[in-house]
Amino acid sequence: MAAPADATATATENAAQPLGEMLGMALSGDPVMLRNLAGVLSAFSVRLIVALLILAVTLWLAGRLAGLVDRGISRLPAHRRHPTDRTLAVFVSTVVKYLVIAVGLIAVLQQLGVQTTSVLAVLGAASLAVGLALQGTLSNVAAGVMLLLQRPYRVGDRVELNGRQGKVKRMDLFNTVLTDYDGLTLYLPNGKVFGDMIVNYDRGGRRRIELTFGVDYEDDLDLALRTLVEIAEAEPRVLKDPAPWSKVTATADSAVNVTLRCWATPDDWVDTRYDLIKQVKDAFDARGLNFPYPHQVQVERADVRPMRAARA
Repeated sequence: MAAPADATATATENAAQPLGEMLGMALSGDPVMLRNLAGVLSAFSVRLIVALLILAVTLWLAGRLAGLVDRGISRLPAHRRHPTDRTLAVFVSTVVKYLVIAVGLIAVLQQLGVQTTSVLAVLGAASLAVGLALQGTLSNVAAGVMLLLQRPYRVGDRVELNGRQGKVKRMDLFNTVLTDYDGLTLYLPNGKVFGDMIVNYDRGGRRRIELTFGVDYEDDLDLALRTLVEIAEAEPRVLKDPAPWSKVTATADSAVNVTLRCWATPDDWVDTRYDLIKQVKDAFDARGLNFPYPHQVQVERADVRPMRAARA
């Protein structure tokens, strides 16, 4: 009865021996160590094959799910209106892909006998340290995610961000890239963009033009107002709805201010605004309406000396 117990204890001791010692004794010709080494290698080979199969399935599944998510987002109604803007689809599909790969790698490590609990603890501590060191960068990433989900602007829109105007050239998780009207390329951190007011000039499909002119007090105001409306209605780039509007808006020191309000598309807004200024100037000159210059009136009075000076 003592022999089986002794054999079990011997096998346990052999299994607990380091692999290097087992290899040394097996190379020396020890038959027991040769059998033990063959058993260990056989078991490890099976685990390695299973781990490789899990890794292959993980990579295939990650690519498959990423493609399904990409196509699913592309079929959304909001994405169909802007098929060239694939920022959101690429971001979500990439996140899904790497999440599946991370889960698969954990399963591979467990299959190979690695204690993943300690690995996850180390990764968690490292992630915390990296997160504290990169607080500003992570805030930009979080803001980028919110911008991608809410979509206050898209690539190609004319916007005003942080007081700077331009056209959106590119946007990612870290920055929004603008090309301003001077041809400069601006890189705006998403954290500052998301925390400030965002003005999108293209979202409404139209933009108002407001022009104010000073007319002489002696001129015909009704003629000036009719002239402004006629010029706006004759301009083909001015939208018919809402209709052009013209009113007296102020009485200044040397002129009466008349204001023209009309609408144009964002693409035509700049050229239409400046062309209307020239057309109004030409029409006012042709109809005898004057743009008064600011002037001062000098009032003379007699030289009055103080009473003390007069008695002296």
